[in-house]
Amino acid sequence: MTYSPDRRRIISGSADTTIRMWDAETGAAVGKPLQGHTKFVRSVACSPNGRHIISGSNDGTIHKWDVESGAAVMKFSEGHTELINSVAYSPNGQRIISGSDDRAIRVWDAETGAAIGEPLNGHTSDVLSIAYSPNGQHIISGSSDRTIRIWDAETGVAIGRPLEGHAGNVRSVAYSPDGQHIISGSSDRTIRIWDGGTGALVGMPLEGHADGVTAVIYSPNGQHIISASFDRTIRIWDATSGAAIGKPLIAHADSVNSIVCSPDGQHIVSGSWDTTIHVWEILPHPSIQPSLSCNQIHAEFYAQPDANGWVRDSKNGLLYCVPTDCCTGLHSPALLTIPPTSHTRSVALDFEDFVFGTSWAEIFNSANA
Repeated sequence: MTYSPDRRRIISGSADTTIRMWDAETGAAVGKPLQGHTKFVRSVACSPNGRHIISGSNDGTIHKWDVESGAAVMKFSEGHTELINSVAYSPNGQRIISGSDDRAIRVWDAETGAAIGEPLNGHTSDVLSIAYSPNGQHIISGSSDRTIRIWDAETGVAIGRPLEGHAGNVRSVAYSPDGQHIISGSSDRTIRIWDGGTGALVGMPLEGHADGVTAVIYSPNGQHIISASFDRTIRIWDATSGAAIGKPLIAHADSVNSIVCSPDGQHIVSGSWDTTIHVWEILPHPSIQPSLSCNQIHAEFYAQPDANGWVRDSKNGLLYCVPTDCCTGLHSPALLTIPPTSHTRSVALDFEDFVFGTSWAEIFNSANA
């Protein structure tokens, strides 16, 4: 998944072979599905100018699409011999890179679709994730061979030795916005932070997920690391200390395989094998900060209800009750759920006017005065 640079659209690729665009505010589908691939669409990216989308698929091809019309502009069908796991634009939008199960990374001219130079070879197994450095000078790749490699984007030459430390497939890699650090997420359930210049491991692995890590990203300001996992959760971490921030975001009914942060850093979007897309607010919305002597909305209020519909705090105290017929499909604290193919009803909890504490009656009276 990805955001358009203007924040207006969310773009997703799916196992149903299509790419879809969604209104980021309402969740409504924008236009018709983009059709052309014949197999699972594993990766999508939007050009820096917002005019084009590229998609990589299990059918071994890359397609380029016009954002406004949804029309197919180009098909890159010569090059990779296996499925394509990851595609990305260079920061200046002039080049496209792709990583494949054929163990190679390829560089393409974004305008003509022509291959540039020879494939970047070095990994001994599938290339699962690729990314450009913010200045466009380097490419990083993560692989099933459990390593991360850094490449010179101009020459295609590998820089230094592979970064080793993970005990499982490296499923996702990303640069920090300032280019000083690299993060990697692995099937070994950990996230690691590396020095972007030397490749040295920075600090201890970030641990907390109960299953493999499927995706890692930085927030646009570089202060947070966000991760998704087969354990169906999203976690937020302090990028400096590595400490987990708050509780995991829980709403998906299956593995979370893709995450993206909005360009303004206010929202996280997650895609899952449960066929839904969730939009989350990273920081509490000002309107849900109660006044007077009421307590602030605590993370425990976003817990899932028990069999009788009760949401309880950490001491088993009753907080509030959700009607049992509304518990199926309940998601919170996600602000918006987009169910592309799901027939399960989505139910959201709205804490916009929710207040509690010793002065709740005073608030109620003043609100109706």
